[in-house]
Amino acid sequence: MIKRLDVTDKALELIEELRTKHGELMFYQAGGCCEGTQPQCFEKGTFYPRMNDVLIGHVAGFEFWVDRDLFEYWQHAHFTLDVLDGFGPGGFSLESPLGKTFKIHYRLFSEEELQNISPVIRNN
Repeated sequence: MIKRLDVTDKALELIEELRTKHGELMFYQAGGCCEGTQPQCFEKGTFYPRMNDVLIGHVAGFEFWVDRDLFEYWQHAHFTLDVLDGFGPGGFSLESPLGKTFKIHYRLFSEEELQNISPVIRNN
């Protein structure tokens, strides 16, 4: 089964720092507007995905949700969660006070990968 989501070592280090400080986490990538399309990290239970938003996988054991409309656009792409120095849009994400921002790198799946891609879960 081909995973839809991976995470860089640099992002894993930051996730562990955030987990130590905040406890259980969750990620959400919105489709634009105020928060842009950069992934946001929240304490689990402080943000709730909308109906039909999509759980594409887990990073370091934490759920990674994608806005339903954004997923429709990127459903044929692999996501890699990374982190950059700097302040991302919105500033609501837990890494913002640390001068960091999460970022996604995309690549399109090959035709062969699409035949064996992991299923997603839609929020009902």
